[in-house]
Amino acid sequence: MRRIVAASAACFFAATAASAECPGNPNALGTARTIAIDPAAHARLGTMQYPETLPLQDKEVVLTFDDGPLPPYTNRILEILAAECAKATFFIVGRQAQAFPDLVRRAYHEGHTIATHSQNHPLHFDRLTVGKASEEIEEGFATTAATLGDEKAVAPFFRVPGLRRSAEAENYLAARAVTVWSADLTADDWRHISAKQVMQRALDRLERRGKGVLLLHDIQPATALALPGLLQALKARGYRIVHVVPSDRPETEPRPWVLQAPGKRGWPRIVESPRSPELPVASPQSFGWPGLYQARGLIATKVVRLKLTRRPGYQSVSIVEGHWPASLPGHPAEASGAALPVPSPQSFGIPHPYGPHIALPVADETPKSTATNQADLPTLSSTALP
Repeated sequence: MRRIVAASAACFFAATAASAECPGNPNALGTARTIAIDPAAHARLGTMQYPETLPLQDKEVVLTFDDGPLPPYTNRILEILAAECAKATFFIVGRQAQAFPDLVRRAYHEGHTIATHSQNHPLHFDRLTVGKASEEIEEGFATTAATLGDEKAVAPFFRVPGLRRSAEAENYLAARAVTVWSADLTADDWRHISAKQVMQRALDRLERRGKGVLLLHDIQPATALALPGLLQALKARGYRIVHVVPSDRPETEPRPWVLQAPGKRGWPRIVESPRSPELPVASPQSFGWPGLYQARGLIATKVVRLKLTRRPGYQSVSIVEGHWPASLPGHPAEASGAALPVPSPQSFGIPHPYGPHIALPVADETPKSTATNQADLPTLSSTALP
């Protein structure tokens, strides 16, 4: 019990000290504590996509911003964070760093963590080849490091553009000892909603979860407008800001970070397990594409000549064979001694197996004979085309 009280008191005094140390704002939200993580020990974070997240306590929030920098919105967000002495993690797009290097340097010198978000923010990162994905990753790191003048100034943290992850990119980043960040919750600030809605969604989702990594975008005007009210509301509701940095030394015995089911404390405890093998992606042909609703590949047919009874000449049509095909497309046939019963042509809509355009008898260019009273129905000829 004493340990729990001591831990709670430590968190309280850390938050109080952070607020008291904020110049010009004694009521600032502040930064309660800093977590240092080893990317080699924690390769993937964020419950939106992964089984592991940061070891946050109740009412703790990590602020993250994607896609920047972009004036004037990033400028305004940095000003708001500075006024509240709150630290965040910025996932920088390389080409944005090239365009606005002063903003990247400002965020770094004001104590925020600088991470990367690819060089060009491709919209379909999950569709990139391994070579192209690695190029986007490496260029993003190199550009951001060149902007800051020190590659060690860039944290080994990476967030996939649009959260469109792929196993190949994740494996590449793990081999490079880079932590892939997802998130625990978002405020939907990229959906062109109002600042009030951005703030409300962030607070509602935090209330349901109780803590988490919040994903925002410093290129959105609604986010810049919502941030002052959001930070004030977080303080009023007892939330604390946690800053995340990479550790200076690797963990020799990484402790198993665990997840807790929403609304339940201590159960279930889910420790990250080795990634299960992934099944190969089914090809379009597996579902009969492009003839999705056609039976051509499953019904054995043959071309025969039909003798027209009402007029001279013949007509060529496809009819169902008298037996099932030896094998289905893409699947080897299994030997079977018993023969299946022969389906009737009517089972497949004969004489219309592929549409009415096949069934309409069209006479060859042969002069019409005199009309008869017989029904104009074709009869099967005994001669089949090769």
